[in-house]
Amino acid sequence: MPQGISPKLPLTIDSQDGKYALNKTLRQAIAQNLKNLVLTAPGERIMNPDFGVGIRNYLFRENAAPLYAEIKAKIIRQVDIFMPFLRIVDVGFLSAHDDPINISDNAIYVKIIYHITPLGTDDSLDLTVQ
Repeated sequence: MPQGISPKLPLTIDSQDGKYALNKTLRQAIAQNLKNLVLTAPGERIMNPDFGVGIRNYLFRENAAPLYAEIKAKIIRQVDIFMPFLRIVDVGFLSAHDDPINISDNAIYVKIIYHITPLGTDDSLDLTVQ
């Protein structure tokens, strides 16, 4: 029988893991859960209207320092509530002004560096939202 922690998203068929590909390490599962927390808009998750950062809701606002501070604060608050075993080390942003080749004007690039307390290790999540 296949061994895994959770289904890998998006769901893909994988004959090695069974019906679907699986996250096989805690680091993979945590990274996937953090990504879901950042992408999920408040009110989108059934029975938990306070869950989520909703980073897509910020896409058409001015890409500047006050926006980044607001998103960073929301990420830290949400992680404290829903993933208390993580400690946010840093949240960094890039805009089209910083990297015009790889980032469009209507995109937010965020890099979240976090410490996984039970594992005693650091990891990061790079996410571009368009």
